Amino acid sequence: MSAKGSAIEQLRAGQPLLVETFAEWREAARELLVHDVPPELVTWGSPQTGGDLFSSAPPPVEQPHNSSDIPPASDKPRHAPPNIPRSLMDMLQSAACCRVPDRWAFLYRVIWRWQQGQHDVQSPADEDGARLHAMVKAVRREEHDMHAYIRFRERPAEAGPPRFVAWYEPQHDVLPQVAEHFVSRMGKVSWMIATPEASVLWDGQTLHNTGPLVKNSEDLEDTGEALWLTYYRSVFNPARLNQSVMQQHIPSHRWKNLPEGKIVTHMISEAALGARKVGQYEAVGQRKGTTIPIAPEDAQPERQQPSKLDECRRCELWQFATQAVGGEGPKKAKIMFVGEQPGDQEDLAGQPFVGPAGKLLDQVCEKAGVDRETIYVTNAVKHFKWEPRGKRRLHKTPAQKEIEACHYWLEKELAHVKPTVIVALGATALKSVMRTANVTLKNSIGHPVFHEGHWIVTTYHPSYVLRVPSEEAKREAFQTMVDSLKLAQDLLNRQPEEPPA
Repeated sequence: MSAKGSAIEQLRAGQPLLVETFAEWREAARELLVHDVPPELVTWGSPQTGGDLFSSAPPPVEQPHNSSDIPPASDKPRHAPPNIPRSLMDMLQSAACCRVPDRWAFLYRVIWRWQQGQHDVQSPADEDGARLHAMVKAVRREEHDMHAYIRFRERPAEAGPPRFVAWYEPQHDVLPQVAEHFVSRMGKVSWMIATPEASVLWDGQTLHNTGPLVKNSEDLEDTGEALWLTYYRSVFNPARLNQSVMQQHIPSHRWKNLPEGKIVTHMISEAALGARKVGQYEAVGQRKGTTIPIAPEDAQPERQQPSKLDECRRCELWQFATQAVGGEGPKKAKIMFVGEQPGDQEDLAGQPFVGPAGKLLDQVCEKAGVDRETIYVTNAVKHFKWEPRGKRRLHKTPAQKEIEACHYWLEKELAHVKPTVIVALGATALKSVMRTANVTLKNSIGHPVFHEGHWIVTTYHPSYVLRVPSEEAKREAFQTMVDSLKLAQDLLNRQPEEPPA
């Protein structure tokens, strides 16, 4: 305010306070607050129009106030400098970017009320507080939209810097903070963002604020735009067009400055004139429909089955796994362990039970007095089913249809190994071995059954012992696994009609 005189001097001279930036407003507001000047005695304006910043209409004509109501600038301040909390100051600075005609007057009213002890002015329940929050929300929404809808166009190399240029028409004054966003993401590549009011230029090291350098987006050239439009046309599916949803996601006034906006209207018209019906033909042909589990021997005609596990495409799990993981162990083992599915380490190594669960299984065998090398180990599902969690791949339980699809390979292993006892590790393995979903782990542990030529012993999966929270529960689950393996050993010499000990 130094070039125009102090805020108090301007008001006593009957002049509006002309401010253009938040810093200028803050300096003027600070002086007014310490001299206890109420909002109704202050008229705010801007150098551009005599009204508020970016306002297209002149400010309302107000009756001049009696200068005697305003203390002289030489008077001793009536209050100490205001102590405004950081949260409120951040909201004021953000709301100052909102293009409303009375922004400076409104912000001064808010800070005046706070200084008077009306701290509820920052609450959304207050009338002024609700408006302040709405202005901040509008500014943050505009920042988000500008991040999303800016389209940089690459200029020819011979044209020199900047390498990329973009045109945007923001509804609020968010260019400075958006520029900082792209500075942190585009490295040392030079670029420029132009708006009707101002432009920013990044030369790779320094951000420069300039005036408007282009008239509109048509002044920007891009050597790769034709390729982008060709790609956009190729992925556009008229059969799935939902115009109302599209306009909800991207308001229509944003389209004019997007490269694809040139062709969207034409493609929408084509969809309405019949392209939607034609576009469905290929998509319908690619649909797989509902998967219905059915035994291969009941299918007509008989389908050719894969001969190698690596070639298996009976379900979709192969698309997301590193490799299929088959069983390992003696060719003719008396005991077969059947787990659920490979884990992360097994998927990478291509071997079953080599991770933490496998190490615990080794401990169970040692405690039960069973040689681990004499047991055949495999899984009901041969591909790792997982879901991303940050950088990790977390286990996800296989669905019943995936268990059914993979039973083809388990049957081959059973026919080849011919085990006397199958130890089902967990509920998934039990359902696969018994070929039914109507069995529970709780009711099966400790109760072996003779099924299709094999004794079936059920126990916990090693991963359950690793997951259980308390040490006492861990010991009990571990001992249950040891007892189940001892029972499997005992069943080797028992006939089907002879009840187990």
